[in-house]
Amino acid sequence: MKKTSFVLGLGLLFLGNSLHAQTKPEWNEVFNKINTEVSKNSNAYNSLKISSETIGHRLTGSENGKKAEQFAYDLLKSYGFTNLRFEPFEVESWSRGKINVTVGSTLQDQHNIKSVTLAHSPVKAEVNLELVDMGNGVEDDYLANPDKVKGKIALVFLGVLPNSKAGTPSLHRSEKTALATKYGAKGMMLINTAPNGVLLTGTASVTGKLIPIPAVCVGREDGLALREQLAKGKLFSHITMNNFSGMIKARNVVATIPGKSIPTEKIVIGGHLDSWDLATGAIDNGIGSFSVLDMARTFIKLKLNPARTVEFVMFMGEEEGLLGSRAYVKDAIKNKTIDQIRYMLNYDMTFDPKGYSTSAEDSRDLITGIGTIAKNIDTSFTNMFRVGAGLHSDNQPFMLQGVPTGGGAGGGLPKNAGPCYHADCDVFSLVEENGMKNTVRFGSMLLYGIADATEIKSKHFTDEETKNFLIKNNLKEPLIIAGEWRWKD
Repeated sequence: MKKTSFVLGLGLLFLGNSLHAQTKPEWNEVFNKINTEVSKNSNAYNSLKISSETIGHRLTGSENGKKAEQFAYDLLKSYGFTNLRFEPFEVESWSRGKINVTVGSTLQDQHNIKSVTLAHSPVKAEVNLELVDMGNGVEDDYLANPDKVKGKIALVFLGVLPNSKAGTPSLHRSEKTALATKYGAKGMMLINTAPNGVLLTGTASVTGKLIPIPAVCVGREDGLALREQLAKGKLFSHITMNNFSGMIKARNVVATIPGKSIPTEKIVIGGHLDSWDLATGAIDNGIGSFSVLDMARTFIKLKLNPARTVEFVMFMGEEEGLLGSRAYVKDAIKNKTIDQIRYMLNYDMTFDPKGYSTSAEDSRDLITGIGTIAKNIDTSFTNMFRVGAGLHSDNQPFMLQGVPTGGGAGGGLPKNAGPCYHADCDVFSLVEENGMKNTVRFGSMLLYGIADATEIKSKHFTDEETKNFLIKNNLKEPLIIAGEWRWKD
């Protein structure tokens, strides 16, 4: 053997030993039981179907939202959970009313354009102002001419326009709205990225509170046509809307399995149960939340009792600003249990995963070791491994407190469902049963492995470590825009 080959072979041997040291021999039997149980008896697809047909959308604060909370609670109770509770929290609820948007070359001569209100727009608004093209709506677009949008309506592409400067950030719609407001805009018109006139909703607020300007979304084709017209001359837009906003009570649904030998350490696994109201929210986030509910069923059915406590959480209010997960973390800080949370696994539109993700590099050996067992059971699971972090889902409040987060990786949405994200076409017919089973199978294996591991090398970050982690993952700018950057440089 050549020296280089010998060294490589030795390295792989050490890696194999490291992976073996992070896993337990009995996990092979446990994972095989999980595989068999979910393959034969999964209820994820069927329970989502029933919810979609009998409840519809699951908007936080609405009657449908309350029905969804009760549906999840009753489902978990039927599976045999006795350690089960609602965790109520007060939330400023928002729901849409009527909207009318027109565009034309003068203030008076205008035509209707199909649109939808973005959440947390004002309760009542009417503007009839000049429409100006602000490109991608990132800071550089405003710095080029800081007064361009002042007193006007900003037209902004939701993603990143073709031929944009390399490195242009893809900000969240709420961050783009915050920037437009910062530079004096009196209205916001976002161009959806999906083709064929699909309309997208979602919050335009970085705080979950009402924004001061009306914000709407128009279809890709209509929006790009407006950009072409603006390149030739002025346009004006008349936006009128009314909406509802008020304080209501919502409830996270929490089911707990106490740990066998380390009950004071906790693994939280969750997905947001709520959805927007344009459709049934089958993809966002039915496929994630109902998969987590079936992971809970699987644990109870197989009497799985790992070393650490496992908490299954159906979060409400994610769509309106991570309200349920923020409330959960706030309570954990208040009752001093935040340090007991060793990992948070988040399933938000996760579907048919091929591997696992984590925010913590030092979890690599444990997580890929778990994945190796899963791959031996089913080779369609390729055991890809991804390290990184992102915002705007229920992992965020945990991550900002230094808690390691993770979940599934790879895969892809069924039936080209991506364009229906937050849109009026997010319906149950897009869901595919086998992919949900795979989410449940491999998610249950990951959950059990982390909860039962002899050692979890990933510790909570200190405040300074959290700061450096966020900077490394390019999250400082969006957090500053959102007003959530708590560090003073």
